[in-house]
Amino acid sequence: MHIPDNYLSPATDAVLAVAMVPVWIHSARKVREELDQKQISFVGMAAAFSFLLMMFNVPLPGGTTGHAVGGTLIACLLGPHAACLAVSVALGIQALIFGDGGILAFGANCFNMAFVLPFVGYAVYRLVLGDAPSTPRRAVALFVGAYVGLNVAALVAAIEFGIQPLLFSDAAGQALYCPYPLSVSIPAMCIPHLLVAGVIEGVATVAIYEFVVRVAPDVVIEPESTARKASSLAPVAVLVVILVVATPLGLLAEGTAWGEWGADEIAETGAGYVPAGMENGFEWEALMPDYTLGALPDAVAYVISAIAGVALLVIAFKLFSLAARPRNAYAG
Repeated sequence: MHIPDNYLSPATDAVLAVAMVPVWIHSARKVREELDQKQISFVGMAAAFSFLLMMFNVPLPGGTTGHAVGGTLIACLLGPHAACLAVSVALGIQALIFGDGGILAFGANCFNMAFVLPFVGYAVYRLVLGDAPSTPRRAVALFVGAYVGLNVAALVAAIEFGIQPLLFSDAAGQALYCPYPLSVSIPAMCIPHLLVAGVIEGVATVAIYEFVVRVAPDVVIEPESTARKASSLAPVAVLVVILVVATPLGLLAEGTAWGEWGADEIAETGAGYVPAGMENGFEWEALMPDYTLGALPDAVAYVISAIAGVALLVIAFKLFSLAARPRNAYAG
């Protein structure tokens, strides 16, 4: 679901980036108002879950690959505004350092995965949870919220892809950017997410949420957890380390995610030509492109990439937490 550069027109990128600016400002303000220092610091670790989940590629129908995002997971743990910031920073690191997602398309990717996904997922979670939550009902609400959130985000991305040929084409009628119309982009994006990726998103959300609530309930925003005594984040850190070590499993999935092909591959995927805007578009030289590092084996480079991403996220939100109020946000 990481849209590369040159699939969307510069105008589309600009509109979605501008749309995200007030969302980021509002989210930062709400996080500082609603969360305490420990919770804001924990946003970095929650963002690490998103970063790592996105490294676990899985095969999807049609020979492509996909991944979970963890946006609803963070929203249910810390609120949708924290999720927006967490996923946005994770996407920024992925684009700048690893070339995963475009630089110009950063606003579009954030709109889909850091705005639509967590806010829709959290709204569905709260709707299903209702006024009389129980552990089984919470698990169902988490799964349904995560499943719906990811699939709505996939639908929005598919629409962004599919409107490009309608809005931007040359005199010969060939698309300048993404060449796939809505009749292709919507089923190509949505069917695999409905069948596989959404289920993985739901299962990962339930498993990680229940683990965090059990070992560190005082960082979770849910009212039923606020009266419990302070706890250590050490078990959560251990889980992050386990996921870091396991990230090379994401290399087992063969193929490329739909809509993430390079310009040299696009003509072979059914388009029959390379759109001019893609062939002559912007290119970013990432430090560790596609999570590789020189001649190092892919598995080793993948683990190093995971460590680097997690470290940057934890440090970033630790610094952000220093400006927050030290008392617990839910203390009397």
